Amino acid sequence: MRLVVMAYQDIGYVCLDELFSLGADIAAVVTHRDDPHEAIWFRSVAERARSAGVPVLEPASVNSPEVVDEIARLAPDMILSFYFREILSRDILALPSQGALNLHGSLLPRYRGRCPVNWVLVHGETETGVTLHHMELRPDTGDIVAQRAVPIADEDTALTLNRKLGAAARALLRETFPRLVAGTAPRIPQDHTRASYCGGRRPEDGRMVWSQTARQLYNLVRAVTHPYPGAFTWWREQQLFVWRAQAFDEAPVAAPGEVVAISSQGILVAAGTGALLLDQVQLAGTDEKPARELAARVGLVVGDQLGGHERC
Repeated sequence: MRLVVMAYQDIGYVCLDELFSLGADIAAVVTHRDDPHEAIWFRSVAERARSAGVPVLEPASVNSPEVVDEIARLAPDMILSFYFREILSRDILALPSQGALNLHGSLLPRYRGRCPVNWVLVHGETETGVTLHHMELRPDTGDIVAQRAVPIADEDTALTLNRKLGAAARALLRETFPRLVAGTAPRIPQDHTRASYCGGRRPEDGRMVWSQTARQLYNLVRAVTHPYPGAFTWWREQQLFVWRAQAFDEAPVAAPGEVVAISSQGILVAAGTGALLLDQVQLAGTDEKPARELAARVGLVVGDQLGGHERC
């Protein structure tokens, strides 16, 4: 089976690496050029492909006529997409004789759309996974070939969960790819009545709303901590990022966002329900610090109010 692989991010790297281990016939790899304004924390799909002697395409748009013509010339039996960021056009999807498949980072039909690894954490889910599915014009709606579930630990962040999903994707491919080659892989229609959809996330979506519960705030922090833009609030009109925190169900009676204690463990802040202990923080334009150290350095004290000057 002759493949064209479209991949990016670390899960794209892992899946491409596994295909090489399986001896897949890969005619070309299509990927993205790294954005100089994005934190690149993941391994390079392009470098992995080149190390195996496979041609690499890095077009501005995979759907441009010249790229469609180039992929048509390669005559792929199948296109495999792993965390590729561009939606494929009808012209691209029509090229492979045996279809185009995508690996999505959730247990479809739940969490269709962008950023599922972040959204499952924001929503406090305890399980997610990866799904290999046939591609249609509408993203993430095609028949399912295989799924693998991944438990979400309470301490997981988007980065640790991404790594778990990468391991699950590798195992799924190892099990499923021989069946794709043999033509015996299943096709299971999605139950669209169970579908949920989440859109892309922006840095401003990390704003902390102190009227939420401590658990909700903690879930936001771990969903967007490094290497993502971070959860943030405001202190004396300065943006304060929260990179690590802990949630407590009980707290002293105080207004949401009020600093109720400062100790060697960090800064304890009242939430709508419970309290959030800020552990690792950063004022915009300064270095990241343990919360207790920042409080001592800048004069943050018990009774101060966080979140009173939101600008987003």
